[in-house]
Amino acid sequence: MSFSSEVKEELAGKTSTARHCQIAELSAMLSMCGHMEIQKGQAPGLCIQTENEAVSQKCFTLLRKTFNIDTDIVISKNPYLKRGNVYSILVADEEQAARILQTAKLTAQEEGMLNALYLANHMVIQNNCCKRAFIRGAFLVSGSISDPEKFYHFEIVCQTEEKAVQIQEIMQTFHIDAKIVLRKRSYVVYVKEGAQIVELLGLMEANVALMNLENIRILKEMRNSVNRKVNCETANIHKTVNAAVKQIEDIRLIEEKMGLDELSSGLSEIARLRLEFPEATLKELGMMLTPQVGKSGVNHRLRKLSNLAQELRGGKEELL
Repeated sequence: MSFSSEVKEELAGKTSTARHCQIAELSAMLSMCGHMEIQKGQAPGLCIQTENEAVSQKCFTLLRKTFNIDTDIVISKNPYLKRGNVYSILVADEEQAARILQTAKLTAQEEGMLNALYLANHMVIQNNCCKRAFIRGAFLVSGSISDPEKFYHFEIVCQTEEKAVQIQEIMQTFHIDAKIVLRKRSYVVYVKEGAQIVELLGLMEANVALMNLENIRILKEMRNSVNRKVNCETANIHKTVNAAVKQIEDIRLIEEKMGLDELSSGLSEIARLRLEFPEATLKELGMMLTPQVGKSGVNHRLRKLSNLAQELRGGKEELL
């Protein structure tokens, strides 16, 4: 089971005790995957369709708890996929459908061959607890979350820009920096920052998924921290080795062209030590000198040797 499916399964098993939160969650689910359906010779009915069995059961439970409506879940094959089912819930009674829409503050607007549902009045999401329930409902029917082991990505796919902006604004009330992008014909509300995805899971009350994601984030941050340190140390080692190789080349040239005995005592001493201890650091070389010299002093002498070697090569490089 994917991480996204685990989150949805956990959320599908949670039902708010407050009726106003149940209505808010159902309002989001109806808005995202519900429509008004007119069957031949019958009054308009309210239809909810989803490809997730747990989500269909959650819709069924909310309808029963909130409106005391018992209806059936019809299972059919997805015409666009070889595998997978479509779960449909139909409230055929016109009065019951109208009561649900009125309570959930939804309105039907003609969209293609269906009457899509829109949240017409924000009274249903006036409280913060209802806003959380609304986000949970929208994610359940139209959302997904990537495997955090690979990357962080949370999204809710909306049919229209109006619905996407609505969800974005609700998230922003909790300081979630949600963005919107047009993907094919859908508007996608997405969040890519790991800490904010953790915040969203907390808002939706997916506490088990939140803890799993936090554990993964901690491990990834530890690995990244170790990798950064290793990379930094490796880069420093390469830098030190390359510098030592260049220093030895310069000293060999000086030895060949004029001899180390012609150098001042300080330069002669550091040159011989560098040849004898090619892997020593500047600090270690300074400790071997008599009297001892600090890193800056050793570096100064080695620079003098480098400049001298450059002169012997006939170069015109400026003194560093």
